Amino acid sequence: MLVAETIAVELSGRSVLRDVSCRLENGEITAVLGANGAGKTTLLRSLNGTIPVSKGEIEIDGRPMKEMSRHDIAGRIAMVAQENETKFPVTVLEYVLSGRFVRGGAFGWETVDDIAAADSALGDCDLAEYSERLMNELSGGERQRVVLARALAAETDVLLLDEPTANLDLAHQALMFRLVRTRCRDRGMTAAVITHDLNLASEFAHKVLLLRDGVIFASGTSQEILTAENISAVFGMNVLLDKSPASGKVRVTSVF
Repeated sequence: MLVAETIAVELSGRSVLRDVSCRLENGEITAVLGANGAGKTTLLRSLNGTIPVSKGEIEIDGRPMKEMSRHDIAGRIAMVAQENETKFPVTVLEYVLSGRFVRGGAFGWETVDDIAAADSALGDCDLAEYSERLMNELSGGERQRVVLARALAAETDVLLLDEPTANLDLAHQALMFRLVRTRCRDRGMTAAVITHDLNLASEFAHKVLLLRDGVIFASGTSQEILTAENISAVFGMNVLLDKSPASGKVRVTSVF
């Protein structure tokens, strides 16, 4: 479990997050929603320990993050950032194996377990045939899936994903969310996902955090949070809401 209690973040003298509290439970996906500039990426980077908080506390299974080393944190939390420098001439398998460093291996000295974890992650991300391809030869969507595979290969307890579906087609967007949901269910992982797709959040997330101007505007289930009033207040747009005929979950349609 990853818990933030009344955290605040200031960047360049500007308040970005204020009194934000959240609990990322084992086995659950939490969708982080909000307009551009709401503080979503800053929140995930704070939960990963890469941006320090000016107030409040972050704990991993009851242990304060401030007492943990960067190596310890990396062994517990994997993050897929919104932008990654992945256009370099290493193979897909080599890149995914680099995620196993937190398990104690060194590059070129991978164990049987490391190879098995990398192969499993590549297969899960529909990349089994890509292992010998070079990263700088891949499309943006293919690279995004490789970055996710690297995070999965690390086999951490927590997965933080910043707009992981931005470059993916519809089929691979659904694949990514199904994969993360399965990992949470079967392995007790917890995941937080930033997405601009309210319908994907509704379908796959157990909980929703709605951010506005650096504070949590609302939190709860998608049924509770994805209301026309909340969406209008946070995104400034009018929507029609109904139920998905396939799942019964809230479905959001923009009104132009």
